[in-house]
Amino acid sequence: MKIIWLLALFSLSACTHIPTRQERNETALDLATQAGWQKEYIETDNFILASFLPKTPATAETLTIYLEGDGFAWINSLTPSEDPTPIDPLALKLALRDDSPAIYLARPCQFITNEYNKNCSKKYWTGSRYSAEVIQSTNQAIDQIKHRFKVNKFILVGYSGGGAVACLVAARRTDVARLITIAGNIDHRAWTMGNHLSPLLGSLNPADEWMYLQNIPQTHYVGGKDQVIGEYVARSFVSHFSDNQTRSIIIIPEYDHHCCWIEKWPALKNMNVTATVKN
Repeated sequence: MKIIWLLALFSLSACTHIPTRQERNETALDLATQAGWQKEYIETDNFILASFLPKTPATAETLTIYLEGDGFAWINSLTPSEDPTPIDPLALKLALRDDSPAIYLARPCQFITNEYNKNCSKKYWTGSRYSAEVIQSTNQAIDQIKHRFKVNKFILVGYSGGGAVACLVAARRTDVARLITIAGNIDHRAWTMGNHLSPLLGSLNPADEWMYLQNIPQTHYVGGKDQVIGEYVARSFVSHFSDNQTRSIIIIPEYDHHCCWIEKWPALKNMNVTATVKN
């Protein structure tokens, strides 16, 4: 059976040395500390999730939650990694550049030290990366954030596989004011078929839950040079909707899966999408 490993190979393509779990944790913590943010853990029924947030979070009616990608899921085509903590935490870097109140939420088992290891089976960063228990855990963490900071509405921003999680979480909530995905794997069935890969049988697919997202304004950013998750994935997802009044696909021709989202954020987040949509 063909193994799903494109995202891991992409992460490694620029690396001759694979940073250890400790090094990856320290990199993220250094980034957060330099920005005046801190690391906290949120315990849910299925996992303990790592989060990064400002030491003194701003009081706001609407809070942006950033959801990380799949991370360092595979070492090679046959070997899942022992720890999915990303080598380059792109969603964290996006969160740190946001000029509005924001919190970063890692995926299960990312940035987790041994004492917080709860149910960290490899299936949760391979075939079951978007499973019901993963989505439930993220949803519960957001509930805790909502209660703690007295938030009324959320903007969910998901990078790569985090885009799938953002969609699936939004489908279960009534307080999502906007949904944004960046190079998002928002129809993983189309993605695996398009790349002739084994299906993610243990995962929920956002495209199957489109009907619960009809009333949420959505912006799906795609890099024109993205060879990991191509434009066709976003188009497959959006094709389920009967109109595009609240759903936009924005193609940035010179961007790929990684470059250059950080450099242009948060201008992209705040852009006037009606003038730049490619439908």
